[in-house]
Amino acid sequence: MTADVVPSKSTEFIKDQLYFAILQQKIKSTAERHCFCIDEELAYENFYADFGPLNLAMFYRFCCKLTKKLKSITLSRKKIIFYTCGDQKKQANAAYLIGSYAVMHLHMTPEEAYSLLVSRNSTYLPFRDASFGTCMYNLNILDCLRAVHKALQFGWLDFSNFDVEEYEHYERAENGDFNWIIPGKFLAFSGPHPKSKIENGYPLHAPEAYFPYFRKHNITTIIRLNKKMYDARRFTDSGFEHHDLFFVDGSAPNDNIVRKFLNICENAEGATAVHCKAGLGRTGTLIGCYMMKHYRLTAAEAIAWIRICRPGSVIGPQQNFIEDKQSSLWAEGDLFREKMRSERENGKMAVTRILSGVDDITINGSNKNRTPKKEELELYNDEEERNGLTQGDKLRALKSKRQPAHQIFAVQCSQLSCSVCVRLLAWLCQDPCPLPIPWQSHPTTVTVPVVLQ
Repeated sequence: MTADVVPSKSTEFIKDQLYFAILQQKIKSTAERHCFCIDEELAYENFYADFGPLNLAMFYRFCCKLTKKLKSITLSRKKIIFYTCGDQKKQANAAYLIGSYAVMHLHMTPEEAYSLLVSRNSTYLPFRDASFGTCMYNLNILDCLRAVHKALQFGWLDFSNFDVEEYEHYERAENGDFNWIIPGKFLAFSGPHPKSKIENGYPLHAPEAYFPYFRKHNITTIIRLNKKMYDARRFTDSGFEHHDLFFVDGSAPNDNIVRKFLNICENAEGATAVHCKAGLGRTGTLIGCYMMKHYRLTAAEAIAWIRICRPGSVIGPQQNFIEDKQSSLWAEGDLFREKMRSERENGKMAVTRILSGVDDITINGSNKNRTPKKEELELYNDEEERNGLTQGDKLRALKSKRQPAHQIFAVQCSQLSCSVCVRLLAWLCQDPCPLPIPWQSHPTTVTVPVVLQ
C-alpha cells in the first residue's frame, strides 16, 4: 500500500478494499483507487441548528451506492475510498453513514464500527435537536449506530423490502407528512385539519385524506396530542379508535399521559398513528417512551432511531425527559414481560386488552361521546396554541419550504391577468421554492392534491 494511493489518515473498513477518510480537499480517482464523496449529494434538510443524522432514505441510497461499488467488477482491483472534505457537520454525517453501513452490511458491532471511526484521533460534532437556541442534549454517532443495530435486531430496518420512493413521497408536506417509526406499529404524522387547505405555506389535510392509507396498512388507532383542530368523530364514525392526550406544544407529558398512551398502544388491535401539531416533538416523545418500555432501548437509542426515521423529532426539554424516564420505563417493561411470560407458562391466554383501571380509557371508540372533564377543558385553552404560532406551526412552515412548488400547488386564474399568472407560476416553480407564499395578496384559487393512498 502506497501513501499516494490511500490518504495517510484513512481508516480501513474492509482490508485492502474499503477506506474512510476526512480530508481538506477533494481527491481524484486513479488507476489504483476509486474515490467518492456524498457531501453535496446527500444533504440534511435542517429546521434550525440541527444537521443530522441523515434520514432513512439517504442511508438507503448510500448503502446502495457503496454496495454497488464493492460488487463492481471494474472496481474489484481498486481501493475504494469514501471521503468527506466538508465541515464538521458533513463529517459527522459521513461517519454516521459509513459506521451504520459497517453495522448493517459488514456485521460489526456498533462499538467496533465506532472504534474505527475514532481510531485516527478523529472527533465528531454531536447531533442536536431541531429547536432554536442552546443545545440541551447531545446525540453522538455511537448512539446512532446502536439505534441502527437495535432496529436490525427488532426487524424495523430491512432494506430488502424498503420502498425508498414511498418513504420520500409520504414524508413530503403535500403528501401527508408522515413516517413509520416502527413498521406495522407506530406511524408519526402531522396533525390533520378540518379541511384540506394551505396555511402559512403548509398544505393541511382533512382526516378523510388519510383513510385509504390507514386502512390499507391496518392503522386502527389515532392518538391526538395537540389541541382539537378537527372533530374526532370523523375518525370514529369511520371505524377508527381515536384518543385525545393533550399537553402543551414543546413540553413534556406528565406521568398520567404517559401511562394512558402506553395503555392505549398496548391494547390497539392494529397499528397506531400518533400526531401533535407537526408530528415531531410531542409525538416522538411518547413513541420513544413506548420503545424504552417494550424494547429496552436507551433514551439516546430511541431518540436516534426516531430522528433517522423522522428528522426533527424530540425537541428541547423532551430529550431530557426521555432520558429521565429510561430507568422507570425499563422497570415497567420488565414487569410487563414477566407478567406475560407467567401467564403463558400457567396456560392462560395472554390478555390483549390490558386495562390499568384508568376510567377514561375505553375500547372500540366507545369514549367518543364522553363529556370532557373540567380540567381537560382547561388544558385545551392553551393561550399560545390559540392565539399565536407555536413551535409546531413554525416547524411545519419550515418543512413546507423544502418542497418544489410545482409539485405542491395547482394555481388557477381568478381575477389575475394572464401575464401576472405567468410571472406567478414562474416564481413558484423555482427550485428551491421561495416559500412562504403570500397567497392572501393574490386572489388565486389553490387546490391541494389528496394523494395519501
